[in-house]
Amino acid sequence: MIIKSLEQLNSISKKIADKVSNEDCIYLLGEIGSGKTTFSRYFINYLQKKEETEKTDVLSPTFNLLYEYEIKKIKIMHYDLYRLKNIDEIKQLGIFEEDIKSIKIIEWPELLKEKIKDKIEIKFRYTKNENERDITFSGNGKWKGFKLDAI
Repeated sequence: MIIKSLEQLNSISKKIADKVSNEDCIYLLGEIGSGKTTFSRYFINYLQKKEETEKTDVLSPTFNLLYEYEIKKIKIMHYDLYRLKNIDEIKQLGIFEEDIKSIKIIEWPELLKEKIKDKIEIKFRYTKNENERDITFSGNGKWKGFKLDAI
């Protein structure tokens, strides 16, 4: 799917947010600057608005590795694994060991090998036009075969 504007990306994030539940995992793949954190910002801010909570700044967790967002009964764990070089570093984060039900957004998940029941992978690719992105979806569980209607 080719998206030509930030408004389209925002619309995609809303459609995914409307389907997501507290045990889902969202893997965001793509080069630096391709839209992963922008998607996350739109996704989190939409859920904050929907739940009538204060809209917060959503930054890339590249240096912190993790930002947590509490939105009433929703907990979002936003990870960025870009700086981590091996699986042992990732295991120290305990991403999948916690008992807390949360939506996990994971940028740069390429090293992860866990089998996730309900996971959507969103891959962002640059196109010839710098303002457009080619986005593809794949998934497991309820996200298997996920398709968006025209945006």
